[in-house]
Amino acid sequence: MTDMPDLFIPTLHTFAMGNLFTGSCKEFRFRIEPTIVMKTKKEVDMEESSIFAQFWHGPYCYEKSTMEGENTFPMTENGRQAMKAWLEENI
Repeated sequence: MTDMPDLFIPTLHTFAMGNLFTGSCKEFRFRIEPTIVMKTKKEVDMEESSIFAQFWHGPYCYEKSTMEGENTFPMTENGRQAMKAWLEENI
């Protein structure tokens, strides 16, 4: 049995700031994009915000690839962990 790779997924703060993230593990590639809902001018509504993840396999970048899976997760630590587990299941 081979060891399961441990993907690096940024903290919720990274996504709450509106940052997009891409990562890879050998031929497995993924892209994570937050959807931010603001409570006030300066405060993110974490309960209403979400994180959208997509993955594909192959040598090409996002724009030149066909997505094999996509899923949306709540912007919570549990949602972040569920997204990480979902991505790792699809490597």
